[in-house]
Amino acid sequence: MGNDGYLPLFETKRTNGRTLYRIFARSIFVGICLIWSYRVSHVPRYGEDGRLVWIGLRAAELWFGFYWFLTQAHRWNLVYRQTFKERLSHRYVNELLGVDIFVCTADPVIEPPMMVINTVLSVMAYDYPPEKLSVYLSDDAGSQLTFYALLEASQFAKYWIPFYPNAKDSKECVFPTLVYVARGKRPQYFHNFKAGAMNALIRVSSAISNGQIVLNVDCDMYSNNSLAVRDALCFFMDEKKGHEIAYVQFPQNFDNITKNELYSSSLRVISQVEFHCLDGYGGLLYVGTGCFHRRDTLCGRKFSREIHNEFKIDIPKDREREETTAVLEEKSKMGLKYGCPVEDVITGLSIQCRGWKSMYYNPEKTAFLGVEPTTLAQILVQHKRWSEGDF
Repeated sequence: MGNDGYLPLFETKRTNGRTLYRIFARSIFVGICLIWSYRVSHVPRYGEDGRLVWIGLRAAELWFGFYWFLTQAHRWNLVYRQTFKERLSHRYVNELLGVDIFVCTADPVIEPPMMVINTVLSVMAYDYPPEKLSVYLSDDAGSQLTFYALLEASQFAKYWIPFYPNAKDSKECVFPTLVYVARGKRPQYFHNFKAGAMNALIRVSSAISNGQIVLNVDCDMYSNNSLAVRDALCFFMDEKKGHEIAYVQFPQNFDNITKNELYSSSLRVISQVEFHCLDGYGGLLYVGTGCFHRRDTLCGRKFSREIHNEFKIDIPKDREREETTAVLEEKSKMGLKYGCPVEDVITGLSIQCRGWKSMYYNPEKTAFLGVEPTTLAQILVQHKRWSEGDF
């Protein structure tokens, strides 16, 4: 508690042992410099055996040293976040923000409707006022199977016990809004894959629920923590720091990790080390799933210190609104960015370029669990896509 009696909704803790790690990093750097010095001072003369191999090793070691330096540049400020959900519930009993949840699917064969619907049901079961929760399913395949699976799931949800806090006393309950969206695609217009689907959901949801917070999850990444929404709101609704935060990223975790992790696709180092380090500088990347956004930042709003915890954005009505959002999207001033295989990364960077900060939260209870690639062919396709976008 501060001198003014202010109780924050979250706190930041720096990791212990930072001094020891810095000493260790400096010792590694000295070792790298000694290797470089040895390579330079003992180069085989022209015509001697092994000269080309020696030069190749020197080039490889130079690249390794440069890469090591880049990775160490952000590891000196590793931080962890802790939320206080009980303070949020006490302080904002009837003033919680509206939350729109986007789930995207594109292929009923690769992404079976059963898996998609499980994800939808999991996010509908959040411990959050149902009248302030809306779930949107984007089906880029326009699959009738997925549509009817969602229809049946909506009926099933009415009788699902987690939706009834007082199931024995009441036969009626307000349920989260559930919307199915399938884009009409025309050959002369490129649909922009997931980025296009997300932008379509932004436009559709603005006319239906217009929640101040937007969560997007992949269709194979279901919710594993019913309090994740409240965790995210602890960042956005903090009175002193919440107005600076554009999005809160949760880690990607998987429930089908093989025993030996043959292809190291669990992203363990990234989620447990790298992201905490980037978070220390307020520059965490948006990774495309498990991320809570302020809607106004996705709509192109720039950060201003004069605005404190205002989540409203002026949206034109009817035809005027439709034309305006289409023009803004075309000029890449709102929504996810186009023209890159990793649209999530460049979207996050563009938001940060407008002055916003991002947060990383890795709770003790995993917030989301997904499906990781388990075969060499799947791994190669995934890394090929990431490499094309990142480089």
